[in-house]
Amino acid sequence: MVTLKELVDKEEIVYPGNAACQGCPATLGLRFLGKALGKNIVLVIPASCSSIIQGPYPYSALKVPVLNIAFAASAATASGIWRAFKKKGRRNVQVIVWAGDGGTFDIGLQALSGAAERNENILYICYDNEAYMNTGIQRSSATPPGAWTTTTVTGKKEYKKDLALMLVTQGVPYVATASLAYPFDFIEKLRKASRIEGFKFIHLHAPCPPGWGFPPEKLIEISRLAVLTGMWILYEAEYGRLKLTGPSRHLLSKSRRKPVVEYLKMQKRFRHLKPEDYERIQNYVDYMWDRLKGLLEGSDGS
Repeated sequence: MVTLKELVDKEEIVYPGNAACQGCPATLGLRFLGKALGKNIVLVIPASCSSIIQGPYPYSALKVPVLNIAFAASAATASGIWRAFKKKGRRNVQVIVWAGDGGTFDIGLQALSGAAERNENILYICYDNEAYMNTGIQRSSATPPGAWTTTTVTGKKEYKKDLALMLVTQGVPYVATASLAYPFDFIEKLRKASRIEGFKFIHLHAPCPPGWGFPPEKLIEISRLAVLTGMWILYEAEYGRLKLTGPSRHLLSKSRRKPVVEYLKMQKRFRHLKPEDYERIQNYVDYMWDRLKGLLEGSDGS
């Protein structure tokens, strides 16, 4: 188990004074990644906010090797790096993709799917801020229903793609979801993934203050509410066998979940919604839980 002392004392892999926005979830996620796995890692970062946070060459805000790569190619590049390390007999280096939702759900999906199908020994982490934040807050297939973006000014009509569950059904060695509000859960999942041979995917919820329209100091509160309302479900799956984790273990019953409107009303991207829209999104969340409940029963998860 991770201890608070370990979390505080372990060396950071992110330098202070980087180019991130205030309250940036990507930076906090990278810090937790370093706390979990240390510096013996190589990061592959496709075009994203993290490309900016990292800083311009020859400088870097990160204390680990980083390869910046085109939007579509991060999983393929990470696969090649791992195979090169394997050829050299260096099996102790963790090769990690650190990508946003645009480079994962959309532009990078082909390479991601191929790496999963080949069972490449890489860890792919998607920090999901539910839009293309670095290029101006355009919608992605990770954007939830009702959300304002610059390309869905009246609210997105479609539902969010459930990429993590798609990979679960593919039967890859390890898939997990995580939240910045529950760092111990996230770190435990990172460490478990690092011990598993083959393809691993962690889907990290990453609320974006400027993109979602909330004060930076509300990052953890928003993250926590996403879980407690059931809008973001914490689970892990080893070879397709699902298990709820963290607070989500106690939220299968709808009566235990907070109303989703508490989460939506804290964000400007949902301020245009009407009562019937809140009801639609609540029904969508309840459906996600009912579907997951069926999958849990089928895999004897709890």
